[in-house]
Amino acid sequence: MPRTYRSAAGTSPRPDICRTVTDEIIAQLEKGSVPWVQPWDCRHPAIGLPYNAASRRRYSGINILTLWNAAASRGFSGQGFLTFRQAAELGGTVRRGERGTATVYARRVRGTDKGRGTADAEGESARAFSILRTFTVFSTDQCEGLPEPITIRPEAATGDAILPEAAALIAATGADFRIGGPHACYDPVRDFVAVPPPDAFHEPVNWPRTAFHELAHWTGHGSRLNRDQSGAFGSVPYGKEELVAEMAGAFVCAALSIRPTVRHADYIGSWLAILKEDHRAILRAASAASRAFDYLLALADGAHLPALAQYS
Repeated sequence: MPRTYRSAAGTSPRPDICRTVTDEIIAQLEKGSVPWVQPWDCRHPAIGLPYNAASRRRYSGINILTLWNAAASRGFSGQGFLTFRQAAELGGTVRRGERGTATVYARRVRGTDKGRGTADAEGESARAFSILRTFTVFSTDQCEGLPEPITIRPEAATGDAILPEAAALIAATGADFRIGGPHACYDPVRDFVAVPPPDAFHEPVNWPRTAFHELAHWTGHGSRLNRDQSGAFGSVPYGKEELVAEMAGAFVCAALSIRPTVRHADYIGSWLAILKEDHRAILRAASAASRAFDYLLALADGAHLPALAQYS
């Protein structure tokens, strides 16, 4: 029996959105392909975060992974997406036969429940809950007749521009960020990040990748986003926090035109166990990663980083 969902018209059979997305990600992980890295391992679409080409607002949470995967698997050249209606409003159209990509939107609604909670004047209590809705978007590559500014592929940052911008973002956070020593880590008790010096890395690009992974952990401190960082190595809470940091670090790297990578490929097994146990875990982790990215982005506003301006 298909799962039923509440709607204005009652209940109707619809796919379980969370399970569908989770199953797709599990399948990729089982093949050794990590969704927040894979977009730059195949056809090399433009590095960056997916955004709505009409509103210029970036997508967040699980939609980043979904749209990155669409861009990679289908060879889209950019990260801009539109709904069918938005393409028409801009004077263009989606080409006949093109297949869109389903994305999700969580809408908060208020319902009533007789006899529970604090009753209103009619004896019914108001409860807020989220309903997941799907909507279909198309890459600008799948459209024709769009205005030229919509279809221009943004310039990637040059190699010389990446590290200064990374350093500026790190400085803008105000974190206790220590460079030196043999290990990269975040200490949640003493609240500091430690990363080895750049010359300790075989590839220079791995220094900012590592730095932003650890800064993603830093956002979870109790005085900031207050995530559970109490798990011991190898535990489920530890694996969940690593999943959030991996994705948040990838989001920051993409925003700075640095190709993301997996810092801890040996965690794939624990991530699979987490996702198979709870099909909503990836949505929660992706949402937490987006909040971590947003937190760092807000701190970077004062640094006036050009590469991040499009995401503010």
